[in-house]
Amino acid sequence: MGILELEGMEFHACHGCLEREKISGNLFTVDFRAQTDMEAAAESDRLEDALDYGKIYDIIAEVMNGEHSDLLEHLAGKIIRSIAAGFPELEDFSVRVSKRRPPVNGVAAWSRVTLCHNHKNRK
Repeated sequence: MGILELEGMEFHACHGCLEREKISGNLFTVDFRAQTDMEAAAESDRLEDALDYGKIYDIIAEVMNGEHSDLLEHLAGKIIRSIAAGFPELEDFSVRVSKRRPPVNGVAAWSRVTLCHNHKNRK
């Protein structure tokens, strides 16, 4: 087993509850982390034996640039469901969605949520 990560994927998107967030948007970052079997790829050095993280990125980009979500939790959930549908063999992974300068009554650099998918615990 090994860990594959895609960190710091940046998107300017119009997600959020406030009207100004829906119009002007904000900077979001997405981090993906998966526990996956890398034995075949480590041995063969063949792309077809590895998890295609280019496709993972494309799925995330499609969600981030797609239909609006008010909540980070909902946005992360859409990403989780889309990756799970595209990679049913991927059992354990997580997605962290961060929004720069969230609208709070004070200084906050980021708001973040992390959702985890564990196929074995799903019914």
